[in-house]
Amino acid sequence: MTLRGPEGRHASTVRRIAPGERVDVTDGAGLVAECVVAAARPAELELVIRDRRAEPPPQPRLAVLQAIPKGERGELAVELLTEAGADVIVPWAAQRCVAVWRGDRAGRSRARWISAAQQAARQSRRSWFPEVTGQADLAAAADRISAAALALMLDPEAAEPLRAAALPGAGEIVLVVGPEGGISPAENEAFRAAGAVPVRLGPTVMRTSSAGAVAAGIVLSRTGRWA
Repeated sequence: MTLRGPEGRHASTVRRIAPGERVDVTDGAGLVAECVVAAARPAELELVIRDRRAEPPPQPRLAVLQAIPKGERGELAVELLTEAGADVIVPWAAQRCVAVWRGDRAGRSRARWISAAQQAARQSRRSWFPEVTGQADLAAAADRISAAALALMLDPEAAEPLRAAALPGAGEIVLVVGPEGGISPAENEAFRAAGAVPVRLGPTVMRTSSAGAVAAGIVLSRTGRWA
């Protein structure tokens, strides 16, 4: 088996992986091949497959409704969420978002988020890569919340802390992360009506690009996915 392309170049040129070292290759959908490097050449590796395994999808699944940050903070949010373990990332066009994807920009912006997620998934050695959906408006976001086993909406004014929320053992947990200006009253009302539970992340207010990853870490540590 020959590893070429961006992964082959990174492995051979940047990481300088040498013959005899172990390399795991994944399709991003749970299939993992455990390999040993037989030969290393510029931009490619020759691999010998020693074992294959199929890892089941993680449960419960974590989907994050991420309000779209401005500039490169969007890709930063995706990278952090991927490293934390989010399974689905939904770009959400919140009412108070400065950045909203319109026209041709929507496709290009989503492509950048997908690329950021894939790179972060490889870096963090995930066998399941997160799904990055199309941009969601208020109605689509509310629909996702209503279909979830549990939906948690980050709200600095909430009475209940995130660490105290009762979590399901299976199904989808939706985490709602608002924009820098906060979730609007209309959005708050719609999400509550759809079943979202307001929770407080902590004593400070974090940026939208980092709040989701911190909240995801708290949730996944309590589900047992972070052993």
